[in-house]
Amino acid sequence: MNQTVAIKSNESLSNRAYRELKEKILKNEIKFGTYYLEKTLAESLGISRTPLKEALVRLENEGLIVIQPRHGIKVQAVSAEDMEEIYQIIGCLECEAVYLLANKGLSEEQIQAFDKTAVDMDNALSRDDLTAWAEADENFHRLLLEYCGNKRLQNIVMNHWDQAHRARYFTLTLREKPTNSTADHLAVIEAMKNRDVTRAVEIHRAHRLKGKKLIVDILKKFRMEGL
Repeated sequence: MNQTVAIKSNESLSNRAYRELKEKILKNEIKFGTYYLEKTLAESLGISRTPLKEALVRLENEGLIVIQPRHGIKVQAVSAEDMEEIYQIIGCLECEAVYLLANKGLSEEQIQAFDKTAVDMDNALSRDDLTAWAEADENFHRLLLEYCGNKRLQNIVMNHWDQAHRARYFTLTLREKPTNSTADHLAVIEAMKNRDVTRAVEIHRAHRLKGKKLIVDILKKFRMEGL
């Protein structure tokens, strides 16, 4: 194997390790507060420690883990206070995305994409499939960021997205059935279609504030010091 092929192979292993470990962290399969040795992680992924180290550095840079020499890695905690701050950032910037979209209006393709997320949310709730509901709900919020046209805004929100995802995933079964979320989304979509900037932003701000309060209250109620 020549050097170029070896480098590409190593990068591929590193990317795979990064994706698999990140998914496990976001789904709380790799638990907060537990140390994981690099050797154990490498063996579970079927790779050497070199591509694993590259993957771990990426995860640490994203704030998901802490690498501790001789101890391995530990997943970063997300407390109620953390979520309060994270949702303040996400909420404010998503409202700006809504503002931008409502100002310029939605294309037919964008309307169809937004409407599909609402249909998917309703269908998931009718099956009592909260995981599918959460995925459809997140798709709506991702589209706001994607369509608003501000890449820097999108990147800032996505830098905090993973921590919020972990908390939402963990609290999913501890909350009441989210029957009102679809209505909120549809109201925001309608206001953006009509270029009613004030109404679109007000509805979305209220929606995000409700979501933040719900998750923060659950974390405090169950005294979850960190996820």
